[in-house]
Amino acid sequence: MPRVNDRWEVCGRVALGRRFGFLWAAYGVSAFGSSLAFNALPLLAIRELHAGPTRVAALASVGAAVGAALAVPLGPWVEFRRKRPVMIAMDLLRFGALASVPAAYALGLLGFPQLLVVSAVVAAAGITFGAASGAYLKWLVGPDDLLTANSRFEGTTWTSILLGPPLGGVLLGALGPVVTVAADALSYLLSALGIRAIGGHEPLPARKASPTPTGERSFPDVGQASTGQVPGDTHTNRSVREAPAAPLGEPAAAPALTSAPTPGADAPRRSRAGGLTEGWRYILGDPVLRPLFFHTILVNALILAPEPLLAVLLLDRLGFSPWQYGLAFALPCAGGLVGSRVARPLAARFGARRVLLASGTLRTLWPIGLAFVGPGTAGLLLVMVIEFGLIACMGVYNPLFATRRLERTPQERTARTLSAWTVSGRAVIATLTATWGLLAAAVGPRTAIAAAGVLLLATPLLLPWRDKEETPAREAAERAAVS
Repeated sequence: MPRVNDRWEVCGRVALGRRFGFLWAAYGVSAFGSSLAFNALPLLAIRELHAGPTRVAALASVGAAVGAALAVPLGPWVEFRRKRPVMIAMDLLRFGALASVPAAYALGLLGFPQLLVVSAVVAAAGITFGAASGAYLKWLVGPDDLLTANSRFEGTTWTSILLGPPLGGVLLGALGPVVTVAADALSYLLSALGIRAIGGHEPLPARKASPTPTGERSFPDVGQASTGQVPGDTHTNRSVREAPAAPLGEPAAAPALTSAPTPGADAPRRSRAGGLTEGWRYILGDPVLRPLFFHTILVNALILAPEPLLAVLLLDRLGFSPWQYGLAFALPCAGGLVGSRVARPLAARFGARRVLLASGTLRTLWPIGLAFVGPGTAGLLLVMVIEFGLIACMGVYNPLFATRRLERTPQERTARTLSAWTVSGRAVIATLTATWGLLAAAVGPRTAIAAAGVLLLATPLLLPWRDKEETPAREAAERAAVS
């Protein structure tokens, strides 16, 4: 597709144009709303419905699992639709689902099953939105601006988490968790309006049969990336985010990126049935995506699975107040701002691959410390230090990972590949969250948190340490491209 966004530099800072500005603003509003309602549904279940560790873990796991299942047919469907209307529809769907919570609470009808349904709908809509937004951004910005766009979304994510939870904690303490859920719902409505304001005509994607990798591909330059992405969930995430890049040196054989249109009237049906399978096949056949896939999914799951247990430990067992809980996870997000700002300079100096591997390793060393949190000010400070180190490493890793992943994904496969990746991640997170809920019921939340931290220490072994495509000449060219 042709590039549609204007780009210029203002005082050395790259401006990506009006349309990107609307997309960035829409993402910022929804990210801030979600951060304001940080863990709002689990907190609502704990405080208003008196749910214990098992039910809180079930809220996270069942909602994510059902949401991932609902999103399976939607990923291939999104691939051949205009992306902006899909994004607007998913924002409106999330607005409606979340708005039903304060409405039911006001009528005295709120129950735990409704929270499960809302969690599943929001999860499915989030996966679909992420797939559409990643493909849309590829059309919106040029390849040279991929890392810049990813870094800006990453910085926005951590800014929202820095500001949102303390304000949400104040609202929660004064007015209760229902108000923060209502604020999150409103943020999705505003996001839909912002995406609608982007305007312009988006061409209908052509339906093409997509290949799987058949051999080694060249490792594209950071700075000459072929795709872009609106970040998904980071908190993992708490998590969202072109023409092929010019080759460096003598690349190895690359798979064909297009083929003849799929004939027959039953093509849409076959695409929906096998679309995600093609996404998984492509991921597992790519020598760089495959290890990143297993590493990233497992790390995210082991970080997020103990999160409901940490809420129980801090709020119930150790007696932290809601504002302290919000503060403990808000102030360390300054580390994410630092990480997102230094990711590009570090890649320019040391090479994107080296920084990716180093930050991916360092982020796994911190969570085990959460098992040693105690009451009082010392415990609060320990949580902040651990979260700052973890988030700073994530701030460096995430934009480099998002750039690398989408560099290696062809234009016509983006929605299916991102959907397959996200569905897999949500399924693993749901499975491990349910498992850790049962583990916490047996041995206690602190021991379960420690077990996740120990397993995280082994996950760097899954990173792509042996990359045959990386050579000293390629690393030097990569650093030059980034700088």
